Amino acid sequence: MLEPSSRYSRQILFSEIGKAGQKRLLESKVVIVGCGALGTVQAESLCRAGVGTIRIVDRDFVEESNLQRQTLFCEEDAKNGLPKAVAAQKRLAQINSQTAIEPLVADVNFKNIEQLVDGMDCILDATDNFETRFLINDVSVRNRIPWVYGAAVGSEGLTMTIVPGRSPCLRCVFEQSPPPGMSPTCDTAGVLAPIVNVIASIQVAETLKILTGNLDRVSRKLLSINVWEGVWKQLDVSTAKTLGTCPCCNDGRFDFLQGKLGSLATTLCGRDSVQISNLEGTAVDFGELARRLEPIGPVHYNQFLLRFNVERYEIAVFADGRSIVRGTKDTEVARTVFSKYIGA
Repeated sequence: MLEPSSRYSRQILFSEIGKAGQKRLLESKVVIVGCGALGTVQAESLCRAGVGTIRIVDRDFVEESNLQRQTLFCEEDAKNGLPKAVAAQKRLAQINSQTAIEPLVADVNFKNIEQLVDGMDCILDATDNFETRFLINDVSVRNRIPWVYGAAVGSEGLTMTIVPGRSPCLRCVFEQSPPPGMSPTCDTAGVLAPIVNVIASIQVAETLKILTGNLDRVSRKLLSINVWEGVWKQLDVSTAKTLGTCPCCNDGRFDFLQGKLGSLATTLCGRDSVQISNLEGTAVDFGELARRLEPIGPVHYNQFLLRFNVERYEIAVFADGRSIVRGTKDTEVARTVFSKYIGA
C-alpha cells in the first residue's frame, strides 16, 4: 500500500480523511470527462489532493478565450493550439509528480465510454451538454460507478452527486434533455470564473467523500448557486427515484449508452460538412434560438430551418433538431462547434 507523504499533512489533519483516507486517495482512479473550465479546476484540485490516477478525456484544443477561466492553461498553450488534455497533463506533472495523469484526446460517445470509465472509482462531469451527461449517467448506473454532475453558465451553476444504488440518478431528476438550442452555453451567454470555481470545488469535495469511503456524507440534494445574485438553493431530490418513472433506474434501460437516444455525427459525402442527427427528434424554437445567437453573428431563419455563421463555419438547424455544420469534415470538430453555440 502506498504511504502518504508530508505534502498531504494538512489534508491528513482533517479527521474525516486522516491517514487511512489519504492512502485510499493515493490508490484511487478518477476520470474527468471534459477539460474546460470545470475540468481544469477539478483536475488540479484532485492532483494536489493526491489522487493516484486521473484520466482526462477531451476532444478540444486550447484557445485564447479559454484563459479567462480554464486555470491549467497559459498563453503558450493557446498559441500552440495544444489539445486540452495534453496541455493539462503537462501542467499537472509539474504540480504533483506522484499522480499518474492519463490524457486522452477523444470524443466521448456511446461506442467508447465504457472503455474510458473502466476501472475508475468515480466519474466527474466537466462537459457542456446534456447528451453526454445522460451518457455518463447510463454508464454510471449500469456499472455502479459514482459520478458528480456539474454545470456552469453565466453566473449560475448546478451540481448533484449520483451514487448508483444509494441515490437518484440524473434521469430521475431531469427526465429528458432540453431541445437543441434551448440551453444557454458559455459561448452564447458567457460565464464568470467564480461560478466555475465554486461548482468545480463542490464536485471535488463530493469526489473526495466518495474516494475516502465517506458515502454517508455525500449530498442528497441538487444544488443551485448564483454568485452574482448571491443566491444558494438546495433541492431535496432523495425521493426522485421512488416517486418518478426513471427509465434508467427503474426499468434498466440505457438508451444513451445503447445509442438509441442522443445525436449521431456523419460526414456528408462530397461536401465540407458534417450532419448531426438528433435521435430524439425534439422540435426547435427558432425564435428563441435566434434571440440567443444574434449577439454573436448573423442569423437567418424561416419555418423550416435556421442558419448561423460564426468563425469559419455555417450551422444550419432544422425544425426536427437535425443540424449541418459546414466548414469541416471532422466529426469531432463539428460536434465541438455545435456544442459551443447550439448546445444540447
